Amino acid sequence: MGKLDGKVAVITGGTTGMALAGAKLFVDEGAHVFITGRRQDALDEAVKQIGRNVTGVQGDAANLDDLDRLYDTVKREKGSLDVLWASAGGGEPAPLGEITEAQFDTWFGLNARGTLFTVQKALPLFNDGGSILMTGSNASLGAFPGWSLYAGSKAVQQAWARVWLNELRDRKIRVNVLTPGQVATAKQEELFDEATKRQFESLIPRSQMGRPEEIATVALFLASDDSSYVNGLELVADGGTTAI
Repeated sequence: MGKLDGKVAVITGGTTGMALAGAKLFVDEGAHVFITGRRQDALDEAVKQIGRNVTGVQGDAANLDDLDRLYDTVKREKGSLDVLWASAGGGEPAPLGEITEAQFDTWFGLNARGTLFTVQKALPLFNDGGSILMTGSNASLGAFPGWSLYAGSKAVQQAWARVWLNELRDRKIRVNVLTPGQVATAKQEELFDEATKRQFESLIPRSQMGRPEEIATVALFLASDDSSYVNGLELVADGGTTAI
């Protein structure tokens, strides 16, 4: 018996990295999963990798029309949902003094605005007792030079989780933040050279990056009844980076 048997889950940004690993695990645990991604080719590949009980919906989490199309698909195919992992997000280094208006609009548009409307537009389909989790970042807990824009766009989720759980208490919908640290993903390969990766690894007590599968197991905990008494928590999975 799986931890998510019979559940319907939505994972935004589910074509790569942590969210893709989570989608695979959710399906293995009995869920039907809807994943989104901006590029159709990447979405098709992710659906192929997951293999079963998955529906891919092309779209950008920062685009409200795309979010409407996502939830229209969920409603048409399954009628309701039980789990939402708002994972679509991104960032780039931007030191204070060099941050542009375009960068601000891009990353707050995706990480903050996109997350808010991803959650809000899901509510009419949510079954009572469901679980919402958002992907944060330990950049919002540390003081990593050059990452203030990204950190700020992620930090809002901690406040939202506390307020939203109170607003949703009558429906017994839980809201939590999953905050990963440095995780070896394809996106990381794009952003960091080897020297930068080694520098980030030096901040981790075990001196080794996290793996997407390690974050997926934490997401499963927050999505399932294993965390039935966990609400409004920022669960940090960064190997202890921000604890020391």
